[in-house]
Amino acid sequence: MPDVPEPMVKLVRWSTEPAAVQILRSTAAAVIAYQVAVWLTPQPAPLTAPLTALLVVQVTLYSTLTTGIRRVNSVVVGVLIAIGFSALVGLSWWSLGLTIFTALLVGRVVRVGEFVVEVAISAMLVLGVGQVAHTAWDRVDETLIGAAVGLLFNLLFAPPVWVQSAGGSIDSLARRMARLFRDMAGEVGGHLTVAEAADRLHEARRVDHAIVEVDASLRQAEDSLRWNPRVREGLLSRIVLRTGLDTLEICAVVMRVLSRTLTDLAKHRTEEELFPDEVAAELENLLGHVADAIQSFAELITTQVAANAEEAEKRLASALTESAASRNRTADLLLAGVQRHPRQWQLHGALLAEVDRILDELTVEKRSERLVEELDRYGGEMNDRHPRLQMLRRRLTGSRVYRRAAPPVRDAFR
Repeated sequence: MPDVPEPMVKLVRWSTEPAAVQILRSTAAAVIAYQVAVWLTPQPAPLTAPLTALLVVQVTLYSTLTTGIRRVNSVVVGVLIAIGFSALVGLSWWSLGLTIFTALLVGRVVRVGEFVVEVAISAMLVLGVGQVAHTAWDRVDETLIGAAVGLLFNLLFAPPVWVQSAGGSIDSLARRMARLFRDMAGEVGGHLTVAEAADRLHEARRVDHAIVEVDASLRQAEDSLRWNPRVREGLLSRIVLRTGLDTLEICAVVMRVLSRTLTDLAKHRTEEELFPDEVAAELENLLGHVADAIQSFAELITTQVAANAEEAEKRLASALTESAASRNRTADLLLAGVQRHPRQWQLHGALLAEVDRILDELTVEKRSERLVEELDRYGGEMNDRHPRLQMLRRRLTGSRVYRRAAPPVRDAFR
């Protein structure tokens, strides 16, 4: 088989990414909307139709159906405002300013939400290309055509699912956290300067920014799973990823506190080693196991293949077992050291407590508890939003409480 050029491989990989699929979908929807508007309206260049189609065809089907109406409303309101100004004053610098002011004001009144600016954009576009009142009215038809094409396009051709992208973000976050733990493990032996400990602390704090980015990616993935006909277990997939990110966020907070503890110890021991050699070796081993556990946890919640999930679960269980054993040995060594030299004993205790919290968050029991809590919360929200529908469901099924049982943990994390 001949070798495939690297640029061609990158192109094929890019074409299968959700972002590339969405670009192609948006382009196709805009072109179709334009062609339909050419057939149905007398305008030679009905650009409002593809504009509306681009606004309506969102990244996910859920966002299309939930925000499409507001987007269409914003465009229509902007077109109507432009019709009024084109009939009365035409286009000039002061009429343009008055049009923008009126569009933004009316957009607040009609409650188009975050699409207020699109009211003014639509008004400016129509005011520039259609200064005759009867011509501007055609823009309303174009808007409705573009909205219809955009909605039908998303219903007939389901948008891409962004779970793989969100899973990659979560995996990258976990690898970054694991690398930080391994870096800390390499620093507990020998003398640790305050500057080096402070640098590690600042790096741990910067993980918060990465969590914000991962959260945004996960929200997009959650929307892509809602109402998507290509997804069978959308709710469960969303909950697994969300609870997994919550766990990593807690671990990141504890990691930052642990870095703070090591920094405080470095401040008290500026002229000596941070720990004795025996304690440092065991503590380095412990932090390495914690890093492996975090990375295995991320692989478990993001993998889509059952065999890989079983392997990740075995690695996570092994890492947690080894971490617990190493933690107990470290505790015994620290206790013996404190009894000989009771200096900063509270920081030693804090160090162990922080490791304990991370290990507890990664256990199967904690993950199952979070899954059940999220499923119950979702059931409660469904009851609050659609009480009559849930009442009918209870009567048909004979159940008194809407509660979805949590699946086996191994199956849930596949």
